[in-house]
Amino acid sequence: MKKFIIYIGILAVGLLLGWLFFGNSSKEETSHNHSETEQKNQKWTCSMHPQIMQPEAGDCPICGMDLIPAETSAEGLNANEFKLTKNAMALANIQTSVVGNSLNKGATIKLSGKIAENEEAKVVQASYFSGRIERLNIASVGEEVRKGQLLATIYSPQLFSAQQELITTASLKESQPALYNAVRNKLKLWKISDNQIDQIEASGKVKQNFPIYANVSGTVSEKLVDQGDYVKQGQPLLKITNLNTVWALFDVYENQVDLFTKGQSIMVTTNAYPNKTFKKTVDFIDPTFNSATRTVKLRVVLNNRNREFKTGLFVEGTIENRMSKKEIHLMIPASAVLWTGKRSVVYLKTNPNEPTFEMKEITIGKQLGEQYEVVDGLTRGNEIVTNGTFTVDASSQLQGKKSMMNTKGGKTMTGHEGHIGIEMPTTTKTSRLKVSLKFQEQLKMVFDSYIRLKDALVNDDEKNVNKEAKSALNILTKVDMKLLKDENTHVKWMSLEKEIKSSVSSISEVTDINEQRGHFKHLSKYLIIAIESFGINEKVYSQFCPMANNDKGAYWLSSEEKVINPYFGNAMLKCGSVKQVIE
Repeated sequence: MKKFIIYIGILAVGLLLGWLFFGNSSKEETSHNHSETEQKNQKWTCSMHPQIMQPEAGDCPICGMDLIPAETSAEGLNANEFKLTKNAMALANIQTSVVGNSLNKGATIKLSGKIAENEEAKVVQASYFSGRIERLNIASVGEEVRKGQLLATIYSPQLFSAQQELITTASLKESQPALYNAVRNKLKLWKISDNQIDQIEASGKVKQNFPIYANVSGTVSEKLVDQGDYVKQGQPLLKITNLNTVWALFDVYENQVDLFTKGQSIMVTTNAYPNKTFKKTVDFIDPTFNSATRTVKLRVVLNNRNREFKTGLFVEGTIENRMSKKEIHLMIPASAVLWTGKRSVVYLKTNPNEPTFEMKEITIGKQLGEQYEVVDGLTRGNEIVTNGTFTVDASSQLQGKKSMMNTKGGKTMTGHEGHIGIEMPTTTKTSRLKVSLKFQEQLKMVFDSYIRLKDALVNDDEKNVNKEAKSALNILTKVDMKLLKDENTHVKWMSLEKEIKSSVSSISEVTDINEQRGHFKHLSKYLIIAIESFGINEKVYSQFCPMANNDKGAYWLSSEEKVINPYFGNAMLKCGSVKQVIE
């Protein structure tokens, strides 16, 4: 019993001594390892600009203040994952959506088109005999005519001779009926009525001028001759169109052709009558493919007895998707997709509880309205970025992760985060997309209008800002998207144009200079991307002011290197610097 007590005492003393000698060492080692891990993962931020996140201590690239340690945690991110701060998410308005079969049985596809004349209701009014137009009763295009209405009178040497022959053979019709009938039939071939022929024969006098009457009722759509012109037999005089019905012609892209069929229901709307919807059916789908625009025409016949539709009017068609659910893959919003050449990428939110993201290459199928089919790369339930995708991509580049233009990762940008979460590089890094010279010229016109708008902001001239914004909006509508023959460039311009148009429209609707400058910031952001992507055959300077946008910083474009600040005008005219040269 004493032995057991001795052994237990020795064991207790040994444990106590071991704890005293090695416990602190273990704690120190754990503490040391933990400290090393924290130091390795430590990020540095700015107290004034929390969107800044740097891997080491230094100065804030926006305001110059000393960076402070950011709160860290054992994030355990994969090699291609990156994390954004909540402040950066809020500033860039980054939004996400869960992927699913969002296109259900009742989903619709939107088409754009124009009102055109009904070609089947168009008639060419021709002259049935040669001669000189003595009088033309139609003054201009657009005049309404009725069937049987006098359109013109013509002097015809042929008819003059034929009338003399009729008068001469009339006295011989008993002895030479064949000759008389031949002359009479010749006049009939020139559309001279029996009644007119009888009048000539009865009077025994030759008529100098003969009338041309309308064959149909309708509207003069084209005037082909003028009074005093000489015309040949069969030569067109006028084109008359019956506008009681018109055609709505919609453009269908090649990847959408098999989604439509003759007889489908379609809802037609127009900005001219925003509260009216016209329910019609697809009348015809053109079997000929237009290789220039990469589209086919879809036709709808519209009743126009009340003259609601004018030729050239823009219309929009909403049509139900006829694909079965089995044929439909996962659907994602068009705003989630970034394009670069043949590659399509999205940004996947890898942690539902944290703002961590990763670039994902996907395979895109058909475009259905404002959505795309995902053939490969995503699964139902994935969460992806659907708003602010360009900003997330820029942040990925900044942190050296895989991005749209950098498939292998590694930092490709020089600079730091700015008002949209990134700093533009000092030299252009975005791959230039191949577009026609004519499209670049039209984009140059948009840029020129932007410069006039910027100059008005520099001069603190609210009224002129408003005026130039309206002018820019008009120029923007004239950019012909059909010049973009490649689908990727077409889709990218559509997404950029939407943002540019929204910003310019907002500027044109406000008169407060501060509000105008707020929208100008958004306009500049997307126009920079557009000019980087498509080019305008001119050197452009991207300039940056760290004090604009409530010290968050803001960019603008200039055609010259000299800095003239549109965000402060005369108050701080030279504040800012050139951050990027777009060659």
